[in-house]
Amino acid sequence: MKLTEEERKALVTYRLQKAHETLAEAQGIAEMKYWHSSANRLYYACYYAACALLIKNGYSARTHTGVFALFGQHFIKTGLISPIQNKFYRKFFNLRQSGDYDDWFNVEEEDVMQLIEPAKNFIAEIEKLININIEN
Repeated sequence: MKLTEEERKALVTYRLQKAHETLAEAQGIAEMKYWHSSANRLYYACYYAACALLIKNGYSARTHTGVFALFGQHFIKTGLISPIQNKFYRKFFNLRQSGDYDDWFNVEEEDVMQLIEPAKNFIAEIEKLININIEN
């Protein structure tokens, strides 16, 4: 993806804004007790944040697994993002996948409620790293 520096900053800002909006959606949906939809939005909130970090650093992926691969290679393996964050990111993904595609899997309240704070932390850790990179 060829972007000017101005376009890159705008896209990173947009993705982070989308991450926060989607996190708020997840919380609102959880209040209504729609656990499957809330799990889906939790994953996407984290996905948008991960994409913002990749874009900020000039990486581009076409698939969700591509985002995982680049995220792991450039931010987990290098120690810039803690492995615990990667663990939660994968957990969000697996929960969304199971909820969307496994006919015999039900997303429950405890599945969602235990992941809201880790989603907030995931996004915050990425934002911190993006802000450090913006200053450099």
